[in-house]
Amino acid sequence: MKLRTRLAVSFVIVITLPVILTAVLVWGIAQYQIGVIEKTYGSTGEQYRSFSHSLDVLGKMPEVQRFILHTGIAVVLILVLTAVLLIFWVYGGIIHPINQLQEAARKVKEGNLDFELKPEKDDEMGQLIQDFEDMRKRLKDNAEEKLRNEKENKELISNISHDLKTPITAIKGYMEGIMDGVADTPEKMDKYVHTVYNKANEMDLLINELTFYAKIDTNRIPYNFAPISVGAYFDDCAEDLAMELESKNVEFGYFNYVEGDQKIIADPEQLKRVINNIVSNSLKYMERERGLINLRVKDVGDFIQVELEDNGKGIAAKDLPNIFDRFYRTDASRNSSKGGSGIGLSIVKKIIEDHGGKIWATSREGTGTVMYFVIRKYQEVPVDE
Repeated sequence: MKLRTRLAVSFVIVITLPVILTAVLVWGIAQYQIGVIEKTYGSTGEQYRSFSHSLDVLGKMPEVQRFILHTGIAVVLILVLTAVLLIFWVYGGIIHPINQLQEAARKVKEGNLDFELKPEKDDEMGQLIQDFEDMRKRLKDNAEEKLRNEKENKELISNISHDLKTPITAIKGYMEGIMDGVADTPEKMDKYVHTVYNKANEMDLLINELTFYAKIDTNRIPYNFAPISVGAYFDDCAEDLAMELESKNVEFGYFNYVEGDQKIIADPEQLKRVINNIVSNSLKYMERERGLINLRVKDVGDFIQVELEDNGKGIAAKDLPNIFDRFYRTDASRNSSKGGSGIGLSIVKKIIEDHGGKIWATSREGTGTVMYFVIRKYQEVPVDE
């Protein structure tokens, strides 16, 4: 029963019950009076004209006095019993839920969110308890998310610190070699300088990744969407990748199956980041003397599908669903050769989804991995439409 109905019923009972009992009492006294008068004076109408005389007669009769006394006591007892029952009824509907909420508020104040509130009745207080329970769940979810974010941020700082330390140590070592005269030939000097340059590039990549992660975390990625030609864009990407992979002794294959001047709507810079992150991830886990990376571009209806295939060590089936999660690593033990911040593929997923596309992967351990992503085609709308 709703609390409003409960209060209304209580009000009606408190008002009407005394009236009813009083009416019953008056009716009983009147009937008793009539009976006494009839026994005393007879039933003729002339004897009823003196009402004061009748009251005098009633006042002198102990039976009437006892009747009035007993009836009054009964009325009082009934009213007291009714009040007690109403108090317990209201208590069950209001006071008990309030005690529940008070106890729950105390636990929340102490930081304890591991409890559950269950409304016992479907009334206003029950709805209030349910709203409080929904608030508790949301607070708990926010607290758990905050803890996860703090853990991820600590892990990110730890990863970045670890991965920055490696190139910094190498740069210091090679620079000390140059200062100490170890690089005493042009060939050694050239090798030392190139190594320092490469390590500085690694540091720059890590710092850029960290900066971009901060933008992802606050949804502030700067996109500049524009229609771009599929053929021209991926031809340029393939040319850049061929030069980069050749220097790392990795074979590169490029296959463009898109016919005509198809276009996609995308941010060229961020899409290039997607490809570079996937390729960097492939190189990180290549573990072959002669690596292989293939780039394939296909027309699949309303979308352009891009495939990046490698012949690396592959990904275990249990790890495959999690590779796009932030900070997820398929190798539990970290080392300098497989460093990185652990957010490369999560950045890739975020960018592709912000383009309205989708990304997924297939892999076989010992054979390699294929990363797929699709971007919707750009279709010009006629002026008259």
